[in-house]
Amino acid sequence: MKTIITIFTTTLLLCTTVSCAQKSEYKNEDFNIKNVQVTNHKDLGITVWEIAVNGTAGKTVPKKAGQLDGAPVLGYVFPTTLQPTDVGFNQTDGILALALTSHPDFDDTPLWDENNDQKYDNDGVIWHPHWVVLHKDERVAGGLSVKQFKKADKTVVLPPTNPGMPMYMDSPGYPITTHKHTIKVVVPNYRMNNKIDFNYDGVAAFMQVNTSNPSLPMLGVYDVYSVASGNLSLPYKVKKQ
Repeated sequence: MKTIITIFTTTLLLCTTVSCAQKSEYKNEDFNIKNVQVTNHKDLGITVWEIAVNGTAGKTVPKKAGQLDGAPVLGYVFPTTLQPTDVGFNQTDGILALALTSHPDFDDTPLWDENNDQKYDNDGVIWHPHWVVLHKDERVAGGLSVKQFKKADKTVVLPPTNPGMPMYMDSPGYPITTHKHTIKVVVPNYRMNNKIDFNYDGVAAFMQVNTSNPSLPMLGVYDVYSVASGNLSLPYKVKKQ
C-alpha cells in the first residue's frame, strides 16, 4: 500500500508541474470527479463501480486522430489494491486498475459488440472496460503507463479475453452505463477472484497510444484531470449492500 501511495503521489506532482502545460482540449466538467463508489451486492454476486462527475459522465469522447499512432484515449479509472492474479494475469509488480475508456481510432474489444451493429471492430468510441496493470513511468507527463512485456516472454499470463496487445491489458466485456452525472460498470465477483475487500480511488485521465517511438510507452498517461481523493491515496473501501 505504501508503494502504491508513493507512486500515485509522484504522479499527482508530475501532473501539477509538467502536464499542466500540456492540458488537452478534453479537460472539462465531464472529467471533474465529485464522488467514487464501489458497492458489493451479495445477493447478486456483483459489485457496481461508479464515478460521479460535475458534468455529464461519458459525454466527452476523443476526437479521431485517423491513425493508431498518437490516438487519444479518455478514461475514468479505478486504481485498486487488488492483485493482478485476481483477474487472470500472472503476478507482476504494478497497480491493478479498472479503466473505463473511449477511443475512436481503434477497437480493442474483439469479443464484444458494444454498439450492437453485428460488427466487432468498429466501436472503440463506446465506453468500455479494461483491466490494466499500471506502473511508474517518468517518460510521460502523467507519470504512469500500462505495463508492457516482450512477446517472447513465456512467463506472462493474460486472461483469455485480452485484446492481443503486448501489455497487461484485458477486455472483460463488463456492461457500462452512463446517466447524467454518473458512469457505472457491473463486475461479477467471480471475475475478480471473489475479492470484495479492497481499497480504491477514482481518476479521470487522458492517455495516448504510441507505436512509432521506442523510447515512449505503448499506452501512457499524459494528463490527470481529477482525482476523487485529491491525493491518490486509495482511501475508499467497498460498501456492502
